[in-house]
Amino acid sequence: MKAAVYTQYGVPAVLQLKEVAKPSPKENEILVRIKATAVNSGDVRLRRADPAAVRLFFGLLKPKINILGCVFSGVIESIGNDVKQFKIGDEVFGHTDMNFGAYAEYICLPQEGSLALKPASISHNQAAVIPFGGITALHFIKRATIRPGQKVLIIGASGAVGSAAVQLAKSNGAIVTAVCT
Repeated sequence: MKAAVYTQYGVPAVLQLKEVAKPSPKENEILVRIKATAVNSGDVRLRRADPAAVRLFFGLLKPKINILGCVFSGVIESIGNDVKQFKIGDEVFGHTDMNFGAYAEYICLPQEGSLALKPASISHNQAAVIPFGGITALHFIKRATIRPGQKVLIIGASGAVGSAAVQLAKSNGAIVTAVCT
């Protein structure tokens, strides 16, 4: 399969299209043929090793993970023997939970991972951009313990995280004021 691979930190040109081994799903994993992915700030920061502390977790001199991409949308091509939540042919979208690997034609993920069935009403391109902002916003909305009727101000409400935060706060019953800078 083809993948955008990087073996050193740096500018976008460090990404090279290469042929790599196609993964095979383990007993509790699904194999997704990726139809769409997105570039987001997490991918860029990891590629550039910015901040420098990234190197402590992802490789001091060179990256330990060679395929970036943490969001995707695609179709399940095969499943492990223990998979019960999904079936071959399901359209799914999700987040790789810091394992990256979505800048490729295929990816294996545990069935319990951050993924869901893609609604038929949205495209793969639309689905792929949802998880990054959504997961980040969900983390902070949970920490805020919003109660129904509580007033919430969301700054930067037009971005990926902010627009998801508005929706999550509203679904928790908050009275939301959203601003964009």
